[in-house]
Amino acid sequence: MKAVALTHYLPITDPNSLMDVELDKPVPTGRDLLIATKAIAVNPVDYKVRAPKETVEPTPKVLGWDAAGIVEAVGPDVTLFQPGDEVYYAGDITRQGANSEFHLIDERIVGSKPKSLDFAHAAAFPLTSITAYEAFFERLNIDVDGANKGESILIIGGAGGVGSIAIQLAKIAGLNVITTASRPESSAWVKKLGADHVINHREPLRPQIESIGLKYVDYIALFNDTDGHWNAAVDLIRPQGHIVTIVENSKPLEQNEMKMKAATFSWEFMFTRSMFQTPDMIEQHHLLNRIAHWIDDGRIQGTAGDVMSPINAKNLRAAHATLEEGRAIGKIVLKGWE
Repeated sequence: MKAVALTHYLPITDPNSLMDVELDKPVPTGRDLLIATKAIAVNPVDYKVRAPKETVEPTPKVLGWDAAGIVEAVGPDVTLFQPGDEVYYAGDITRQGANSEFHLIDERIVGSKPKSLDFAHAAAFPLTSITAYEAFFERLNIDVDGANKGESILIIGGAGGVGSIAIQLAKIAGLNVITTASRPESSAWVKKLGADHVINHREPLRPQIESIGLKYVDYIALFNDTDGHWNAAVDLIRPQGHIVTIVENSKPLEQNEMKMKAATFSWEFMFTRSMFQTPDMIEQHHLLNRIAHWIDDGRIQGTAGDVMSPINAKNLRAAHATLEEGRAIGKIVLKGWE
């Protein structure tokens, strides 16, 4: 089968950083589905895993943690799907990724593809949807059915992949959504997705928050530069408020004011359930199905910003470069094999 893989961890400008390869078609066992991959999307985790280091892989390593396709075959313990089903999913970072013609994935972290979307636009949703859903409704404990209606959330990094779906989930929950964007095109994007207020994360945040009539916000989601925005977030979170981040830090995160405010801080990492095989792993199956229903009901807009074809090393290198440079708006998707 065709795949895009690496053996050495190299700068994306090196043509060997991602290579077109031929691999054996895998066989499903246990609760695995064998997926015929029709489209994939690219996320920051892809280039972070691919980042230059001394490690050399003895066999080609396949990246990619966003896909949509058709169930080709199932393992003997599968109960949720059957061959021919159209699905979408984000995958498991401890296994081979989805940048291949056929891919094995545990059925418990797979959802039924939204009926209203083609494979390319469906592939833009899984990783970001799981991340935003878990961040808001599990880490921040926002009520998905609207019990927190009218409360405020500040999303730092609203125009990226996670921010694009997070804005919409926050509106479904009835929140007053403030998000950051620094360019005219990214500001237009987040407004289109439903943001109530847009502020610039390259400028001091407190004066901008106060200009819309707030002293504090109830929730803060750090989807960009945890180190750079931490102090502003701690200053702006209300007493007993909640902060969540998905971006790793490289410096200590000062906690004294968090203590004074009795504020809580949570990490969101969407691979945790599959990485540790948690007892509630199947929750990702359920939430992906819920997202699919919202998409089909018109409550969530597509977040694909750029769709490229075909799926090959050249196009994936270009997608990685765009993400690394911070130029992406929405998700970058690749569809079809040559």
